[in-house]
Amino acid sequence: MHTQINELFSHLWQDYLAITPSAQKIHALLNQLEFSDVETQGQLINDHIALRTFNIEKINLDKLAEHFIALGYVEKGQYDFAQKKLKAKHFEHPDTNQPKVFISELLVEEMPQAIQDIIYKMLENVDEQLALQDNFLYSGAHWQVSSADYETLAAHSEYAAWMSVWGFRANHFTISINHMRKIKSVEQMNSHLKQAGFILNSAGGEIKGGEEVLLAQSSTMADKITVTFADAQQAVPSCFYEFAQRYPMDNGELYQGFVAASADKIFESTNQN
Repeated sequence: MHTQINELFSHLWQDYLAITPSAQKIHALLNQLEFSDVETQGQLINDHIALRTFNIEKINLDKLAEHFIALGYVEKGQYDFAQKKLKAKHFEHPDTNQPKVFISELLVEEMPQAIQDIIYKMLENVDEQLALQDNFLYSGAHWQVSSADYETLAAHSEYAAWMSVWGFRANHFTISINHMRKIKSVEQMNSHLKQAGFILNSAGGEIKGGEEVLLAQSSTMADKITVTFADAQQAVPSCFYEFAQRYPMDNGELYQGFVAASADKIFESTNQN
């Protein structure tokens, strides 16, 4: 089972790196910081990944979740993002060394009709069996939109615009600060990243949450990658890297959930501006 989980995350990671060159650089930078003084190279630990989708039956949140549930993951929390018209769930594995999984979906019926039309047009030729395929979670987009449709989506939902280009893949990976040897806080992490020239997501402040909500998070802004639309080429936001620090609950165990108010701002890491 663990082999299968590792294999899935390895595929997701390679697919993510292919469109997130900054993640490779940050990974190298943090490895150098953490392990330059030890003979045996350690490992940066992934706190969680996030995946996105639409709440359309054949590819909805539950269809993505099935791939993780089959590997022993269990649903642990539900979240609503009324303003962004999203809902989400998070999943954990009984083996706490395995990364958590955060899956969100856009509530398509709550979008303006023009947006719904674009999304339904994108998905009309998607096979009902797609979600059952082993590589579904890192299979990318199964459609192509025009640059005009992309801009229309972006004006109403940056989330929908991102999905229209990138489809099914990890939207971000997250480094667990709790597992690091030298960097002990989100503040320290952010300081290292900014010194190295990386741009952080400052929506709601560079640090989202904190000890009072048992979880502090920060993230880079997504890389810009040139993609081919049906009618043009254009650089658009791809994926980003997140950093999480968890705090102990009253029982002494680290909080494992998510904070909706913070996640709401993390979503903005893929905004165009």
